[in-house]
Amino acid sequence: MAELLAGAGILDVDVDDAVADEHVRSSAYQRVVSVTTSSRSRIRDRAIVATILRDPVELVSKTAVVALVDKIATKATGPAEFRQWSAELLPEIDQLKTEGFREFIRRRVHDWLFYLSIEDGHVPTPAELAKVTDWMQRVLAEHSASSAVLALVAESGSRKKIRNIAKNRAGSRKPGTQ
Repeated sequence: MAELLAGAGILDVDVDDAVADEHVRSSAYQRVVSVTTSSRSRIRDRAIVATILRDPVELVSKTAVVALVDKIATKATGPAEFRQWSAELLPEIDQLKTEGFREFIRRRVHDWLFYLSIEDGHVPTPAELAKVTDWMQRVLAEHSASSAVLALVAESGSRKKIRNIAKNRAGSRKPGTQ
């Protein structure tokens, strides 16, 4: 823990408190994730994930890794960059004993690859949309700038609420916009 915090330049966390209290550790991990994602270099990411995943409380480590995945995905220049980055990290995920946590992180990576491919110009099919989580479908419904994607989610979204969000956003867009 001390090495992880020092490597991120976080010196104001009491290491003994962090070791003893999962809430303090969780907060410290979120700060490490924030510092890590603000760096241009991705060289240390795998080692940071490996260290976080050694936490005795798997939910704490899973939450921190998901936050890292989310933040890196939003900074990625495209699906190829994110695919390469995540491929280097995914072997570390096997440290988690809980299959559900491993699967959650893998699905989150898949969701972000889907999102980034859309941002890169891909218009998905209903079958492709059905393979992403409800969470990602809602992200698309709430944030997509593509009228074709909004129309797809409005028609084929997995939940009525998701379909309605997309339908309302599609209806409020000016005709002729992408």
